[in-house]
Amino acid sequence: MKDIIIIGGGIIGLCSAYYLQKEGHQVTIVDQSNMDAGASYVNAGYLSPSHIIPLSAPGVMKKGLKWMFNPSSPLYLKPRLDLDFLKWAWAFNSSCNKSHVEKAIPAIKDIALLSQELYDDIKEDENFTFHYKKKGLLMLCQTDKMLDAEIITSQFANRVGLDAKAIDLVELKLLEPNVKINVKGAIFYQGDAHTTPHEFMDEMKTHLKKVGVKIYNNEKVEDLEVKDGEILTIKTNQQRLTADEFVLAAGSWSSLLSKKLGLKLLLQAGKGYCINTSRQTEITIPAILTEAKVAVTPMHCFTRFAGTMEIAGINHHINRDRVEVIANAVTKFYPEIKLTKDEKGNAACGLRPLSADGLPYIGKSGKCKNLTIATGHAMMGWSMATATGKLVSEITSDQKSSIKLAPYHPDRTF
Repeated sequence: MKDIIIIGGGIIGLCSAYYLQKEGHQVTIVDQSNMDAGASYVNAGYLSPSHIIPLSAPGVMKKGLKWMFNPSSPLYLKPRLDLDFLKWAWAFNSSCNKSHVEKAIPAIKDIALLSQELYDDIKEDENFTFHYKKKGLLMLCQTDKMLDAEIITSQFANRVGLDAKAIDLVELKLLEPNVKINVKGAIFYQGDAHTTPHEFMDEMKTHLKKVGVKIYNNEKVEDLEVKDGEILTIKTNQQRLTADEFVLAAGSWSSLLSKKLGLKLLLQAGKGYCINTSRQTEITIPAILTEAKVAVTPMHCFTRFAGTMEIAGINHHINRDRVEVIANAVTKFYPEIKLTKDEKGNAACGLRPLSADGLPYIGKSGKCKNLTIATGHAMMGWSMATATGKLVSEITSDQKSSIKLAPYHPDRTF
């Protein structure tokens, strides 16, 4: 048995704690927040094996540069002379090619499918009651160009064993009979599922405390004491803590702490927004509004609309123009749904940690022998969380990993 400290209490940190505790380790979680907000709570709640294309895909950087001076665009790269951002942008651009996408697809699929299986296991093993539905995912398209592109993506998905098919408006109406949808066609991924994030997070925190996991929230890790390539202690704003092993699962803040270890972890914060409505929308199947890059999720007692990618450093400023972009997209695709001023006024945001190649960082770096890194999941953190936690436990416990770890190695080059 080892004493293990996890830095970060988001979905990745909680799932890592869950599997480490099951292996008999003594686990402590340290998080700088109150652990009730952020990306783990405001995400779209998707378990999406369908999302096999990494963020760093051909043409993405070109679009980002085109939209750089448009804060209301789906992808916004805030222009700034910041060395970490410039290094990340260079590596990201180097990854935006067809060869990288082909290599990334199986790595994304494998971890997402494993994660979905593990959500099933956790729900059954622990008698959790969090909202969890397997109703698939619709990719809604308003233009022929986008529909053609999504058909090509669905064919990629079919080749790697995922169940996806193009559907016409008649078939779409059969799937969603009670809501008006303004599109030309759609792709239906039948293997996807969705959840209500805060329900899972709350149940998992309660469970972890019950089984003896210590949780210190509102404690910021300020420094690390390192000797001979090992972390000896961490210093928070309230205390010093020692352990045998450490897990870095601090999301967008992970790169700041990794610098103290001499790690060159290329990572940027990608801000996403969500708007909730508790009014009846009649939407029953999650959907992506493809042209607008907006996700729609029917959650427990409310519907969530989430989207945009704003790469502008670590901040929680709500850009009202971007909130309006989401709201306008909703009405454009669902003409009978108009979000109110109050609903838009209550919009929330979260920071998603973006690696330079669209794949998460999972594993040990050569720079530190007793640290396991688990971050960089971009928009797929929720989809990959349980599998990441399982892998962290296997790495820390010196067990054979459930899937190949090489694509996620923290020291990989770009």
